[in-house]
Amino acid sequence: MSSQPQPAPDALAGAQQLTDVITRLRRALRSSIRSEFPWEALPMAQVELLQTLAVAPMRVGELAARQRLAPNTVSGLISKLLDAGLVDRQPDPGDRRTARIALTEAGHQQLRDWQSAHERRLATALLSLTPADRAAVMQALPGLDHLAHTLAGTDPAR
Repeated sequence: MSSQPQPAPDALAGAQQLTDVITRLRRALRSSIRSEFPWEALPMAQVELLQTLAVAPMRVGELAARQRLAPNTVSGLISKLLDAGLVDRQPDPGDRRTARIALTEAGHQQLRDWQSAHERRLATALLSLTPADRAAVMQALPGLDHLAHTLAGTDPAR
């Protein structure tokens, strides 16, 4: 049995509602964007790798640790991104025996297009909300950002 305290029933209900809303939001966003960009069939795991690599080139092991995926899973995803010309392998200046994976210009462009498409879809959806609902969504962003950092173990407050 876990030594962690069990969440109160109201916290569990809130977590269940948040999980449901996040799941529906992600699904709705992904399905709505496919009508505008057929290439959105790019799996989210690949998009997340592109987002991570936009910060800096990394070794496969670093990517796996950052994404909390098995190295062989990341290798398979990288292989598909290599085939698509979205990433390439570069020599690692710190260890000539390994390579770093970096975004190509096509990868940067794909990521910019993906980001712009999602921003346009969300902006349009936000404008369709009542002013009170739009304000509530915007006011929730700092708390949601903090929650994301907490869940990822990257909470700067710690």
